[in-house]
Amino acid sequence: MLHHLNAIPMDRQLLKFALSAQKNELSEHHIYMRLASHTTNAGNAEVLRRIGSQELEHATFWASQTGIEIKPSQWKIFSTTLLAKLLGLTFILKLMEKREGTGSSMYAELSKTMPEAGRLSEEEKAHEKEILGLLDEEKLNYVGSMVLGLNDALVELTGALAGFTLALGETKTISMAGLVTGISAALSMASSDYLSSKAKGDATAKKSAVYTGVTYLLTVILLILPFLLCTNKFTALALTFATVVIIIYCFNYYISVAKDLNFKARFFEMTGISLGVAAFSFLVGYLLKLLLGVDA
Repeated sequence: MLHHLNAIPMDRQLLKFALSAQKNELSEHHIYMRLASHTTNAGNAEVLRRIGSQELEHATFWASQTGIEIKPSQWKIFSTTLLAKLLGLTFILKLMEKREGTGSSMYAELSKTMPEAGRLSEEEKAHEKEILGLLDEEKLNYVGSMVLGLNDALVELTGALAGFTLALGETKTISMAGLVTGISAALSMASSDYLSSKAKGDATAKKSAVYTGVTYLLTVILLILPFLLCTNKFTALALTFATVVIIIYCFNYYISVAKDLNFKARFFEMTGISLGVAAFSFLVGYLLKLLLGVDA
């Protein structure tokens, strides 16, 4: 719903841009305030309130320029808040920051007739980068453990499943062998991570081990799932390879946004290693099958 206030004359295209900026700022004000009310970390809550207050100031500025009162996007508020709960506070805030960067052309257009628009945009980006750096989220402190668990599971289990596909017969047998291998490896990885961290005097050794083990185990379940659902072992293996690529894509996208890392380099490196090991294991399984005369 639109309510006209004391409008400042502007052409249709300019008004469209200004209204878009106004609605976006107002929606993000409500997002930040809602996230602040949901977080248990007092420092993070304060950071979010500061950003939210700034967004409201900007929305008020645009309202004074357009002369139109508009409502925020309830869908954007709901979906962003939900994603923050699922994927973490830092990830969703940095994703929002990146998306705001794509609106630079809109602000550039507005600044042609409203010099304040360019200044406002620069102030917002500088201020948000400064205070987003103050955010502290526990799970991001254990990214190294998560990468360790994920990478080892992808490399080791994908290779093992590729070898099992030729060495063994039915998919149920392959999945059972994969589960035994995967669960044993997850426990082994978690134990090794714990002992290694403890030997270094790390007070967070237990949590680090949990993140490593849980990440490994979840990856194991996702990779073996095709063998539980399919009767054709080669179809199951192909689906496992596809799952590997999807997992690597999603995980590296998450980490690249949350930690400001290069996505493409990490994605192609991890994909190449995982699928390369799987292809080599498949070849080894084939050669052993021929050498030993095993009929799977």
